[in-house]
Amino acid sequence: MAFRKVVKGTVLIGGGAIATVFGLSQFSQYRNKHDNFMYVQAAEPVNIPMKNHFPTREDQFLALQNTSEFDVLVIGGGATGCGCALDAVTRGLKTALVERDDFSSGTSSRSTKLIHGGVRYLQKAIMRLDFEQYRMVKEALHERANLLEIAPHLSGPLPIMLPVYKWWQLPYYWVGIKLYDLVAGSQCLKSSYVLSKSRALELFPMLQKDRLVGAIVYYDGQHNDARMNLAIALTAARYGAATANYTEVVHLLKKTDPKSGKERVCGARCRDVLTGQEFDVKAKCVINATGPFTDSVRKMDDQEVSNICQPSAGVHIVMPGYYSPDNMGLLDPATSDGRVIFFLPWEKMTIAGTTDTPTEVTPHPIPTEEDINFILTEVRNYLSCDVEVRRGDVLAAWSGIRPLVTDPSSKDTQSISRNHVVAVSDSGLVTIAGGKWTTYRSMAQDTIDAAIQAHNLKAGPCKTVGLLLQGAKDWSPTLYIRLVQDYGLESEVAQHLASTYGDKAFEVAKIAQVTGKRWPIVGKRLVSEFPYIEAEIMYGVKEYACTAVDMISRRTRLAFLNVQAADEALPRIIDIMGKELHWSEQKKKEELESAKKFLYYEMGYKAKSEQLTDSSEITLIPSDIDRYKKRFHMFDKEKKGFITILDVQSVLESISIQIDENTLHEILNEVDLNKNGQVELNEFLQLMSAIQKGYVSGSRLAVLMKTAEENLRERVVIPVDRSGGGL
Repeated sequence: MAFRKVVKGTVLIGGGAIATVFGLSQFSQYRNKHDNFMYVQAAEPVNIPMKNHFPTREDQFLALQNTSEFDVLVIGGGATGCGCALDAVTRGLKTALVERDDFSSGTSSRSTKLIHGGVRYLQKAIMRLDFEQYRMVKEALHERANLLEIAPHLSGPLPIMLPVYKWWQLPYYWVGIKLYDLVAGSQCLKSSYVLSKSRALELFPMLQKDRLVGAIVYYDGQHNDARMNLAIALTAARYGAATANYTEVVHLLKKTDPKSGKERVCGARCRDVLTGQEFDVKAKCVINATGPFTDSVRKMDDQEVSNICQPSAGVHIVMPGYYSPDNMGLLDPATSDGRVIFFLPWEKMTIAGTTDTPTEVTPHPIPTEEDINFILTEVRNYLSCDVEVRRGDVLAAWSGIRPLVTDPSSKDTQSISRNHVVAVSDSGLVTIAGGKWTTYRSMAQDTIDAAIQAHNLKAGPCKTVGLLLQGAKDWSPTLYIRLVQDYGLESEVAQHLASTYGDKAFEVAKIAQVTGKRWPIVGKRLVSEFPYIEAEIMYGVKEYACTAVDMISRRTRLAFLNVQAADEALPRIIDIMGKELHWSEQKKKEELESAKKFLYYEMGYKAKSEQLTDSSEITLIPSDIDRYKKRFHMFDKEKKGFITILDVQSVLESISIQIDENTLHEILNEVDLNKNGQVELNEFLQLMSAIQKGYVSGSRLAVLMKTAEENLRERVVIPVDRSGGGL
């Protein structure tokens, strides 16, 4: 009897909760229909004039060196640092920003590309009755709406599917997602909804259908993170902030306060990383916004200070676009070890991640094979068995270091909230730590508020809510059509330029080279399968790109989309940059080596190349070995035991296929494991074995040899019949 009462009570409470949420959600939908959709109340207008063009890097350095004293000096060119610079300069403060690498070179370019409130944080807030977590979600959802409004060309709403495989999870997840909508209030992007099993499979046909009950779809934002970061930096520069990348802080400057007798931070000794020149930048207030490197700057101020950041590595992988629908993401809310995995379409590819592993702070984090395989395993659990998830389909992989705020009582980083902390040291150094991409603007606002109070700066209120970023002013969803019509660009290229540069896409189109073809008229691609064009390299130099790595990873996103494509584009990119920046031949060689090293270690090329080595095991069955030997010997007609470019050319010419010699060199070099200029039989068998196991995909040599074999077999010798008295 008691048991029945408990069950009845539980049902009533659960039913009441669901009914309440449903009623509130209907009210929220009604309000959304009658109010301005996703409306963000803009701050006071900025009275500072905006320059038509951002200054050159040389002009920025002159401003840094010749200004007697800035109000604010920001250290760090990530999202938060650039946000601080934009907030400060639009309040009328004389502002400077220095970054020792490139803008967004660290964590800010290595995110999941989501602009979100944090579904799992809301879950923790409810389950633990944690008001701080709830407030963080509420703040993030407001910032999500703001970011989508101030940079519509770089961001947009994305539906994300949460597949459900147990009946009891359907109401549980539905209530949670509806609460997420309710917390967003009038800034809810679109209302979440439930899908039947058949409808879920229709929208996401790659999904594992066994035991699937249904699905829930909710909306969050997605953006191009590195370009968003750059847009913030360029907007700050156009409002008058002296911003400089590749400018390292050697040490902090201090002076004694005559009133208190204490030492106060009054600037920084800076060094131009590219030239080695050192100079002082004086400022009333110095802000430390260096993400994972927060503690290293704090120790410049005070060697005895204890660490406040606990770094965590998050690895992501990129796979071909056919792994996910064009406009539907996937959320795995409970992986095998309790983490959350996103599986999202991005730039016509598929991005999957992330992991959460304690790590050491390094400027060059490397994705590990263990983390890559963990993500692949989790992806396999959610995709249909008809879809073979292959290791060889990982086109790029990277690791980003999250600057989580340390909780002394926590033993692992997964339980740490990404709330931000603003701290002011005894010497006046203002530090902003923690937080996440979505809330960069509110973090910057809190930081500048603290700086103004701590240093008695004369400034107005924050004006960055609703403040449009670089490229947003005259952008529209149909802007790309004008690019096609006015300049003769390919539609795909025009859409890419519009979504990357916004209303500044016309400046890129104006410098695009004539192709010499009937169509497109202008816009030479860097690589055939991506819409990046050569004109973007010239424009990227104007956007403060100083190295080839800047260009392949942050001005374009080639390195994050396909490391092999980025590698192929490097020589042309370096040639164009060399002309723009007057590089010597030696400098070009150094840039090529540095960029290849970046791709090899930081973007997953090393992990990819290690799938096929000279020690790779051959696990083919005897019949397959015989079949592949016959294919090999169609090229190795002299039975040498290896094939060269001449052998391949000879066979291709016999079936009327023309491939230039440089391309053939590249194709053979991918398989030439001992790098002796030839592909031996054992190397070919190792390749075919790796392809069978899914470790390698898209091998050009394997496809080429298979195509040649099929063409040669189709040729049938027709005998001449002379029995009919023919001549």
